[in-house]
Amino acid sequence: MAKIIIRMNQKILFSSPAISFRAAALLFVCLLVFLQSPLRGQTPIVRQLAPGVFYYWGDEVQQKSASCVWVIFKDYVVAVDANYPWGAQEILAEIRKTTSKPIRFVLNTHYHNDHSMGNSVFVDAGATIVSSVDTAKEFRTQGTSAWERGRGPGGHSLRPFRPEYPSLLFDEKMIFDDGEHRVEFIKLGQAHTLGDSVAYLPKEKIVATGDLFVTDNPWGNNVADPNADYDKWLKVLDKISSWDVNIVVPGHGEIGDTESVKLQRAFLADMLQQVKAGIRAGLTAEQLVHEVDLKKYKTYGSNTVSIARSVRAMYQKLVGAGAQ
Repeated sequence: MAKIIIRMNQKILFSSPAISFRAAALLFVCLLVFLQSPLRGQTPIVRQLAPGVFYYWGDEVQQKSASCVWVIFKDYVVAVDANYPWGAQEILAEIRKTTSKPIRFVLNTHYHNDHSMGNSVFVDAGATIVSSVDTAKEFRTQGTSAWERGRGPGGHSLRPFRPEYPSLLFDEKMIFDDGEHRVEFIKLGQAHTLGDSVAYLPKEKIVATGDLFVTDNPWGNNVADPNADYDKWLKVLDKISSWDVNIVVPGHGEIGDTESVKLQRAFLADMLQQVKAGIRAGLTAEQLVHEVDLKKYKTYGSNTVSIARSVRAMYQKLVGAGAQ
C-alpha cells in the first residue's frame, strides 16, 4: 500500500490515505495534470479595485483580450473598453453580478478591434459609446477590415454582431461626477493611436490606459498603427507616470503602477533609440531584427517574435517619415 503526499513551497497540497500502488500512480498523474493546468492559479477574471470599481482581466488565449473597468455610480454604470463581442457578453454577465443598475456609457480608449468590436453588445444593453473625436474618425477610416471579412480572431463569427461607432464625442476631456464617484475621460493621444484616451479616477487614484500601457501581453504592444507617434508616446507615458495614482489598469495584462509605466517607457524608448541608430547606420529592417537587444526588459523583452514584428513596423514607419 502507498500513501501520496504532495508538497509545494513547504506546504502540503495533498495527502492521500493508504491505497494500492496502481491507484496511487493514477491519482499522482491526475494531480500532476491539475498542477500543470493553465486554470490553476489563473488570474481572477474580476477584481474589485475600490468600492464600486471593478476590473475585468482580458484573456488573450481565448481572444477576450482587452481589460475592462466599470464604475457603479448612484444611478448607472460607466465602463471602459468593450473587448471583442464574445468578451463583451462575458463582461456584461460579470457586471450584472455586481449591480442591477443600467450600463449607460462605455468609453473606447481607442478604435482597435479588441477594445471596440463589442460595442454593439453594450449598445443593445442600453449603453452609449463614448470616445475622443479623433478616435471616432479612426473608426470610420481604419477599423473596418475585420467586419468586411465577417470573422474575428480564433475563427469567431462576427455575423451575429455589427459595428457600432461612438456617438458621444469629446475633444479633450469628458467628466462624469455624481458626488460619490468621479471619472474623467482624458484624450492623451497622438501616441499609440491618434485618439488615445484614458479613464482617470482621482478619488480612487486609478487610471485605465487602454494600450498606451500594457503589462503581461504575450503578443507585445502594437507599435504598428498608422497614426502611432513614438516620441509623443514617450511623453504621454511620462505624463501618466507623474500622476498621483496607485493603480494603473493596462489595456492588456496584470494591473501595474506608475513604476510599471516607467518600465514600458524605458522599453519603448530603448527600442526607438536602437531602431533610429540602425537606420542612420544604413541597416535594413531584417538586420535590425537581429541587432536590437531588449532582453533586459523581462516583462517585454523575452518575446522575440513580438519584438521582431515591432522592430519591422517601427523601421518602416520611421523610414517613411525620414527618421533622424
